[in-house]
Amino acid sequence: MKDEIKVFSGNSNPALADAVCEYLGVPRGDAEVRTFSDGEILVEIDENVRGGDVFVIQSTCTPVNDNLMELLLMLDAFRRASAKRVTAVIPYYGYARQDRKVAPRVPISAKLVADLITTAGALRVLTVDLHAGQIQGFFNVPVDNVFATPVILDYTRERLQQGEVTVISPDAGGVERARAFAKHLTASLAIIDKRRARPNEVAEMHIVGDVHGKIAMLIDDMVDTAGTMVAAAKALKENGASEVIACCTHAVLSGAAIERIERSELSELIVTDTIPLRAEARDSAKIKVLSVAHLLGEAVRRIHYEESISSLFV
Repeated sequence: MKDEIKVFSGNSNPALADAVCEYLGVPRGDAEVRTFSDGEILVEIDENVRGGDVFVIQSTCTPVNDNLMELLLMLDAFRRASAKRVTAVIPYYGYARQDRKVAPRVPISAKLVADLITTAGALRVLTVDLHAGQIQGFFNVPVDNVFATPVILDYTRERLQQGEVTVISPDAGGVERARAFAKHLTASLAIIDKRRARPNEVAEMHIVGDVHGKIAMLIDDMVDTAGTMVAAAKALKENGASEVIACCTHAVLSGAAIERIERSELSELIVTDTIPLRAEARDSAKIKVLSVAHLLGEAVRRIHYEESISSLFV
């Protein structure tokens, strides 16, 4: 058992955990996570993990608080079971958008969640495309923030063999991400400048860059309600883009997001499986899901064998 890779999962994304285990050639660990009638969560580890290298795969997506609590309880259980090292593998890090004080008397929730994870027993964290890179500094343990870019690039290179491409950042904050993507595709870069005339009014969108006659590829780390993305797609079409495609790592897709996407100018939304899609999203012809299982699996393998994972940070 000593130094053996042990992969476990909560209830948030078991399919991704199974795919990671398949890549690694190991069975998924035997653990039971269930909920009592009053809402309390019970975790039972049904195999020996003493001296093992344990990886707990759990996205803290909807229902966020339940999945976060499952993760914390599993980490605590493994720590108390004398695992040699416990790594929290969090494909989607919930509360990441609350990474600073934007108003008086509000919490920095991303920092609190980081404290909870380390206190529960995580000695290392592996995650995918953090919404804000500085969240790595909220932890006092090593954090590996790998990017889904290689997975999306492999698909988009094949998808966009014909036509000139412009990569679009939907806001100023995403310029660095879009620039890196454009560099790998040898494409031009454009930015959407959003301005609100008054509060609660739909933003005016101005395209900074040339998209006329080109395939416009919107790049973001996540899509939640899809309001900004759909409005951006409309603006790009009005500015002469021949086709609008959107790419994001985390498909939160809350509220009326699916309905908006179906009615939008988007021809395709490319996402990954860091968050399991609900039925309406799986049934949508516009949504293409790519798996990050081999990316996470390779990161887990290299962490276990103490190898460099720098080549995964594309």
